[in-house]
This record gives sequence, structure tokens and C-alpha cells, in this order.
Amino acid sequence: MFQGPSALTLDGKGRIAMPSRHREVLAAMGVNQLTITKHPEGSLMIFPRPAWENFRERVAALPMSAGGWKRIFLGNAMDVDIDGSSRVLIAPELRAAAGLTRDVMLLGMGSHFELWDAQRYAEHEAKVMQSEMPDALRDFSF
Repeated sequence: MFQGPSALTLDGKGRIAMPSRHREVLAAMGVNQLTITKHPEGSLMIFPRPAWENFRERVAALPMSAGGWKRIFLGNAMDVDIDGSSRVLIAPELRAAAGLTRDVMLLGMGSHFELWDAQRYAEHEAKVMQSEMPDALRDFSF
């Protein structure tokens, strides 16, 4: 399970350094390859390869009425290796789609990560915190 935020900086080549706590989990899983694709809210999703394969199968099984979303998720997916310096290259097309330039926020989301432009994420989080809690959380015990 991946959890927690990490404030990171894209280097000049568009790479991020995977935080050590996540590297350790990935290494324990025997994973050196990740898949990155677009998220509907304007960020990127980064999956360890086994989690991506599960997600990909679920998306591929969606009906034709979801064809546009299939293209968003599957058509934009890019496989990347974690290099010897624990860096992950974010393709220029995906960086542009998510508005990633320099300061980014990597969020552990359980089975995968989300990668946000830091400013965009701060705005998104503020908006969510100001919104009404959804019904699914109303009876949730904290």
C-alpha cells in the first residue's frame, strides 16, 4: 500500500526521484516498471505494473459507451522503468496534459500514485475541503 504526500521537483529532463519509502515497497514487490496515464481530474496516475494490469483489464471490459474514457486511460498509458538512480521519466505529452512544470506532489493512493502539479493540487484540495461531504462519507466514522 502506498500512502502519503511527497513534494518533489521535476528535473530538467522531466524526471522525478521516487521517495525511498515507496522504493522500498516497490522493491519488496519486485517491481521496477511503472505505467503512467491520465487521471480524469487533471493529474496523472502512476501504477506499479501488477496494479496497472488489473486496472487495464477493468477498463478494457467497459462497454462501448465508455469508449472515450477507454482512450483516455489506455491510449495515453506509457510504461517506464525506474532507473538506477530511482528516477522515473514522465513523458512530455503526459507532463503537458497534467500541467507539470517543476514543483509536483506525489500522492500514495493505496495501489497506485497520483502525480499533480503542486499549485493545481493545492487548489484542488482547497476546493474539495470547501465542498459538501458526499453521501458516501456522511456516516463514515473517523
